[in-house]
Parts: sequence; structure tokens; C-alpha cells
Amino acid sequence: MELFRLAGLAIAGHWVWLLIFLPLLWLAARAIEALITPSSGFNPVNAQVGLMGIPMAALAIILGLRIIAGEMDGRSLEIAYTVPGGCQRVWWAKLAAAALILVSAAILLALVTYFLFTKFPPVAVYGALQGAVFYLVLAMALATLFRSEVAGAMATVAVLVFDLVVLGSNGVRASPFWNPLAETNPDPEVLLAMTVQNRIGIPLFIALVVGLAFMRANRRERMLGG
Repeated sequence: MELFRLAGLAIAGHWVWLLIFLPLLWLAARAIEALITPSSGFNPVNAQVGLMGIPMAALAIILGLRIIAGEMDGRSLEIAYTVPGGCQRVWWAKLAAAALILVSAAILLALVTYFLFTKFPPVAVYGALQGAVFYLVLAMALATLFRSEVAGAMATVAVLVFDLVVLGSNGVRASPFWNPLAETNPDPEVLLAMTVQNRIGIPLFIALVVGLAFMRANRRERMLGG
């Protein structure tokens, strides 16, 4: 736990615990929207993406950019390569710390959403968390690929917008935010098959992206080159 605490400090500084409350600003904005336009009510279908998924994805992108590329911008990347056991120990610790922050934020966000906005099944929390972890590792990988937090952020946000506008709105099961509650197909067998494909396929893709990102980060000459 001390290692995770230090990794969290390396990602976001001494105010890292405030990041857990950051997604609540989105809920506050949605509450103001509901007051202005009362007709736009909330239902269980909105919980996974509209209320929890989007703010958690934003937080995940912020954290992911800092895992490896943050070392470059802080000019401490060369120190990471001197850590006994390899630099991957540093990346794994920071990735685990970021995941713990996301889980804590998800719990708080789910409680506020459930009691103040709309009731929803537990599967919605997992769907929102799955999407957040996907964008956590994607931001880490793209920032490492481009060796820049800014370039990584632009590329990741572009993927997020494409996911929400194109994949999510069309119910494509390849979306990390695919929502079974929004599926219009009434056949339970088809819905179960789509759920299994999404819940297994996305974690496998996440593992693949993590592996590729660490392979890229391990190329010391390329990462430290001008």
C-alpha cells in the first residue's frame, strides 16, 4: 500500500485524493441541466455512460497520460530505467495506483448516482469501470507512443468521441462502454452472447495494449532520444 501511495503521488502530487471527487463535478452539471430542462429525466439506461462512464473516462485519461509520459515531461524517465528489477516495476505500480483511484471514484460516483439520480443494476458500474480502465491504458499507450502527454491526450479524446458518437450510439458490442441495458434486441440468448463477447474481449484488448505500451517504454534509446 505504501508503494501504491507513492505511485499515486508520482502521478498527481500531494492532492491525489481530490481526483476521487473530480467526477462529481459532472454529476453537478447534469443536475443543473435537469433543473433547467425538467423534461430531461434520468433512467437506468443513462447511468452507465451518461452519468458515470463519461466522467470516469475523463479521469482515466488524465491518470493514464501521467503513468509513463509524465516521467518524460518531468525529465525523470532516465531514473526509472535504473530501478532494480527493471522500469516495468515503476509502470506497474503507477498503473495499479491509477486503477485504485478509478475504483474509489467509481464507488463514490455509483453511490451518488444511485441515491440522487436513478436506480440501476450493479452491471452498470462494471460497464462504466471497464470503459474507464480501457481509456486509462489507451491514454498511457498513446502518450508513450507519441512521447508526449498533449499528443496522447488528443489521440485518446478522438477515440473517446468516436466511441461515444459512432460505436455507442449504434450499440456496437466492440465499444468498451457497450451498455446491455440500452440493447433493443429482446432475445436473451443474443443479449447474453453479446455481453460475454464484450466483457471478455475488452479486457483481453486492455491486456494487449498494456503489453504493447510496456514494450514501447522498454526501448530506452528510442524513449530517451530527441
